[in-house]
Amino acid sequence: MSPFDLTNWMMVFVRVSALLAIFPIFSMTNIPVQMRLALGALAAFLIAPSLPHFQAPDSFGSLILMMMMEIGVGLLLGFVSRLLFYILEFAGNIIASEMGMNWGATFNPFSNSRSEAPGLILFYAGAMIFLTLDLHHWLLRALQRSYQMLPIGGAHLGSALFTDIVGRTGQLFVAGLLIAAPVIAVSFLVNLVFSVIGRAVPQMNIFVESFSFRTLAGLMVFGLTLNLMAQHMVNYLRRLPEDFLRVAQMLGS
Repeated sequence: MSPFDLTNWMMVFVRVSALLAIFPIFSMTNIPVQMRLALGALAAFLIAPSLPHFQAPDSFGSLILMMMMEIGVGLLLGFVSRLLFYILEFAGNIIASEMGMNWGATFNPFSNSRSEAPGLILFYAGAMIFLTLDLHHWLLRALQRSYQMLPIGGAHLGSALFTDIVGRTGQLFVAGLLIAAPVIAVSFLVNLVFSVIGRAVPQMNIFVESFSFRTLAGLMVFGLTLNLMAQHMVNYLRRLPEDFLRVAQMLGS
């Protein structure tokens, strides 16, 4: 391999490795960093020969700046790919709060932090759907196609990209509320019923009595509507490759 080809491979490796650092599933703590680097090197080895030759900058400083640019591109594309799992974590926190299960947190291998039981269930469901739909293959294919829209060193920040990323981040709250909507509705009804009972029987401690009913009703509704929540996940996940390429196109324009 000539130095020119080596530089080409190195720039692809930098972007792919940054992408895999926060890529869904592959960024889990039980996947070693060496494995991610090996996957990045393999992907770069397969992608680099199909790309046009890249002329390396003359100065070392310019080369470092271009590598930092490619790292930023990879991190941004990885962020877009992982938005659904941020949505699931947000929805799980809402569901746990409505069911009174905030104290039942456990370790989440995806986010490397503590997460409530409903959020962890949604995370595992999202991961299984992600792999079942072969989206890890489609996103890696989209990564290869992204070099046609966003060549090495061709990234440019613009207002359109900023507006699009802010809009996608704003959708996180809307999608999270839609996933958690059935549990929120049942919790509201339970609180409403016990508020009426409290007015009729002032001696009753409404907060203590309603706590167990909220948890039981929330668990029942959460289990019965898990299929509906999975449909929301599927609808969002199917758009990921197109969103991935759209962000890459805006970065290259």
